[in-house]
This record gives sequence, C-alpha cells and structure tokens, in this order.
Amino acid sequence: MLLPQGSKQIINEVRRTAQVEDRNAIFKDRCCFHRTNAGEVMAWAESVDTLLANKDGLAAFRTFLKSEFSEENVEFWLACEDFKKTKSSAKIASKARKIYSDFIQADAPKEINIDFHTKNHISQNISEPTLSCFDDAQRLVYSLMAKDSFPRFLRSEVYKELVKKQQNGNQKRWLPFL
Repeated sequence: MLLPQGSKQIINEVRRTAQVEDRNAIFKDRCCFHRTNAGEVMAWAESVDTLLANKDGLAAFRTFLKSEFSEENVEFWLACEDFKKTKSSAKIASKARKIYSDFIQADAPKEINIDFHTKNHISQNISEPTLSCFDDAQRLVYSLMAKDSFPRFLRSEVYKELVKKQQNGNQKRWLPFL
C-alpha cells in the first residue's frame, strides 16, 4: 500500500517511542504486563486539544501538516503558546516582532491565512505588543486546524496506519514470565 508523503517518518517516530517504552518496561508484583499508554494514538481522535497536548501526537500532526504544506498553522499556534508564557517585557517585544515577521506581515515566510481585519489590528498594535496581541489570530488558526486539518488527519492513511500499528502492538504487550 502506498502511503502519503511523510507517513514513513511518522510511523518510524512512533516505533522509536515504542522501543523506548519497551526498554523501560515496568514489572509489578511479578506480573509481566508491560505498562503502556494503551490507546494513546486512538485517544488523539478525541479532540485537537488532546492531539496538541501529546508530544507524539503533535509530532505526527506536524508531519501530516507538512505533507499538506500547511505546517505554518501549528507552528504559529505553538509560537503563540510560547509567547503567552513570556515574563520579560523586553522579550515580549522581541518575540512579538519575530512572530509578526514570521507569520503575519505580508509575504512572511510562514504567512498564515487570516482575515484582513485581524491582520490589520495586529499590524497597528505590534509597536506596543501585549501578551494577548495574537489571541484573535491564534483562535482563527486553531479553529481552522480543528475544523479542517484535524478531521483530515484523522481520515488520513497516516493516522489509520498508526492506529493499526498500535492495535497490533497492544496485542503483543503481554510478556511471558522470565
């Protein structure tokens, strides 16, 4: 079966994670059940929040978005999440300018698709940025991901293959006594 571009990278990344878990198996009360996050890949389907909060889910989603040439959305969302944690006012200004130049300004290298009103509002206020200056744009991008990219990710062969591999792996989780 031919998988979309980036599929092998996602599958290999999940395999590496599983190998690390296998090396770190926990045996409890002399029982040989491997402790794992059973259903982790399937849990990503619960919501875009669940997917974005999971390191492996985020990596798989990013790779999927790259294959669709729309990774700027998740990169912008992550940059905004990082920006909102900034404490120093000097760093607020420099990070805001960086986000603006990377994602907002016309012909930005990773320009996101937002409406003129939102883009204009940010442009007018970028000289004195606040921690909430990108909130409207971030909400728009999040909504786009949740309503468009996320459902496509769940329908993708990449995601289906990851679920299948996890289901096959979970059937082999019982280890015989040593």
